[in-house]
Amino acid sequence: MPIDLSQEFPQNHDICYLNHAAVSPWPNRAATAVKSFAQENTVFGATNYPNWMKVETELREKLKHLINAKSTKEIALAKNTSEALSVIAYGITWQKGDTVLITNQEFPSNRIVWESLKDQGVNVRVVDVDNHETASQNIINHLNKSVRLLSLSAVEYASGLRLNLNAIGARCKEVDALFCIDAIQWLGALPFDAQKCHADFVVADGHKWMLGPEGLAVFYVREPLITTLKLHQFGWHMVKSRGNYDIQTWQPANDATRFECGSPNMLGATALNASLGVLLEFGMNEVARSLSAKTDYLIKSLQNLPGVTIISPTQPSLKAGIVTFKVMNTDHQALYRSLMSKGVICACRGGGIRFSPHFYTPEPVLDNAISILTELINSQ
Repeated sequence: MPIDLSQEFPQNHDICYLNHAAVSPWPNRAATAVKSFAQENTVFGATNYPNWMKVETELREKLKHLINAKSTKEIALAKNTSEALSVIAYGITWQKGDTVLITNQEFPSNRIVWESLKDQGVNVRVVDVDNHETASQNIINHLNKSVRLLSLSAVEYASGLRLNLNAIGARCKEVDALFCIDAIQWLGALPFDAQKCHADFVVADGHKWMLGPEGLAVFYVREPLITTLKLHQFGWHMVKSRGNYDIQTWQPANDATRFECGSPNMLGATALNASLGVLLEFGMNEVARSLSAKTDYLIKSLQNLPGVTIISPTQPSLKAGIVTFKVMNTDHQALYRSLMSKGVICACRGGGIRFSPHFYTPEPVLDNAISILTELINSQ
């Protein structure tokens, strides 16, 4: 039975929600699942804890499917993207002079963590990707045997630039560089294949395009690398004999749960598991097709407005769900505040205004947002 998107996303009619690149509203089924979980806790406590574990198992399976991991053994549940990146950065045994390659458009999470390795003798090199058409090739051109690890955002958070992960990953494999992907602006918006892009690590919070809550992230580690990362967090949950509280000797688990030191976020797992169900039932190919139609509609509408320049790439192969634009002779912070006050939920990023609809966003919402923007521009 097809998903009724109007029932799944019953958003307030007074707002135009175009901020999925920041924090997404939940689908109705996620709210229902959390309410049910809360009521169960209230009445029964942890009586049905084994069933909670089934939800977590379902979530790992869905995440495996979403990124095309080979096994759920490669899937860890982290608190957020930054934590997962830190596990990688401080798990690798670095040699003085090792180079980490990043781009000049990274969100701070994917810059600060690598810069923090300076006292270990790690060099951070930055590749300019401001020219969208040559960005991926420019990254490839900088990949050589001197690079120990490349860490980049699959889709850049401000410009919305979508990189050619398959070509970049193939080059990483050629030069034996580790490939770390911050997929937070990709997963849930576009189909993703960890095998095709030769990813070694994939990290992403669930609260953006995956439609889930804050506080829970997918952390993929390619299986041969799992036991090579040094551990810095320890607890009852990350051991091979988890659940045997009497044993006095222990070893880390052989799978990615070794990176989960303590009790799971069952509330977050309940919500994210439900949210991913919407995306996977709708189908990620169809999600991407629908989202592309929404962004094309926005781009065309914005291009018809006087003084508006699109910052985001408009070519199909270079765009995802983000449409960032500038308005000539405009204080964009002031424009952002005005849009928000009129119910257009968006962001001020990259020196302009960032709109980010999702696959379910109704066309009248886009029309209303453009109408409000037009009025504000004309009133300047």
